[in-house]
Amino acid sequence: MKAYSSFASVYDRLMEETPYEKWDDWLQKVFDQEASTSPAILDVGCGTGTILSKLLKKGYIASGTDLSEEMLAAAKYKLNSEGFHPVLFCQDMRNLNIPESFDVILVLCDSLNYLTKETDVQSAFQSFYRHLNNNGLLIFDVHSLHYIEKVLHGVSFADTAEDVSFIWNAFPTENIGEVEHELTFFIERNDSLYERYDEYHRQRTFSINKYEYLLKTAQFEIKGIHSDFSFDLPQENSDRVFFIAKKVLQ
Repeated sequence: MKAYSSFASVYDRLMEETPYEKWDDWLQKVFDQEASTSPAILDVGCGTGTILSKLLKKGYIASGTDLSEEMLAAAKYKLNSEGFHPVLFCQDMRNLNIPESFDVILVLCDSLNYLTKETDVQSAFQSFYRHLNNNGLLIFDVHSLHYIEKVLHGVSFADTAEDVSFIWNAFPTENIGEVEHELTFFIERNDSLYERYDEYHRQRTFSINKYEYLLKTAQFEIKGIHSDFSFDLPQENSDRVFFIAKKVLQ
């Protein structure tokens, strides 16, 4: 089953512990320092729209894109119920084709890690560059090599909510910095029986130097590299690395 198909219907319930407030707080600090007063924002890999919701509630002009139609449907339902009607695109980040440009492109919550080839990351950076206004910002985060190799590999986790239970196993692959997620979840039906679904997700990260190289190759100017929702430099044991890059016309 393709990633984020059946999972989309229960994603928010199972991800309630995700620290979205940390992303929100960190982003606001970046916007205060680097972004224009009222930036037009594109949230790439927007999922069910949680980050989009926070941006829209603050008055930002924001759109979203995701590869999963099911996740976008969940995002549309959530945002519409909150009174928002942003434009949502079902597109591949490696080759965006959106008829407008933006002041800020976000790729958060390790969405970029779903690109498991260097050439795909390069294509995505080039795609983002084409869709940014001059002096526009690209802001993204990725898992660190330490986190995938030392924390995720071999993890097994189970959780349950009111009408859904799931088991998550993470396995190493033949590639450095790569992890395969095996998700099994059980969703309660109207007849009180549970239906089983299985999904397989693969993520890969690269070294900080590699991301720097790929950004510069795509003509971005790197403004900052930080770690773990702070503005500190990444350390060997950092879990998440944040990049801020700017489009500056040559």
